[in-house]
Amino acid sequence: MDLEIPIHEFEAIHNEEVELIDVREEWEYVAGHVPGAVNVPLSTLADNLDSIPKTRHYIICASGARSLRAAEALRNAGYESVSVSGGTMAWIERGNRVATEDSDQQSA
Repeated sequence: MDLEIPIHEFEAIHNEEVELIDVREEWEYVAGHVPGAVNVPLSTLADNLDSIPKTRHYIICASGARSLRAAEALRNAGYESVSVSGGTMAWIERGNRVATEDSDQQSA
């Protein structure tokens, strides 16, 4: 399993029941996130391991740097994690819908 998935491949599977974790800070998340994403800021990741599924899940951030670090750390801890390359910025640039604090509140 690859450590990263290109944004166009993630778009193709996003409508499925995929586990998506947004590791941006809460203020970034509430401003706009991929629908269905659960917010677990990178700064709190170690404290929230119990809320992260051991099944395959995807990690997203703003551009892909934090999500790649998070996916690597989670894999080292035995999780099946894949970083979404390009992050939320690429998701938005490709014209996809974004949820906001008002439209979709999910947080861990």
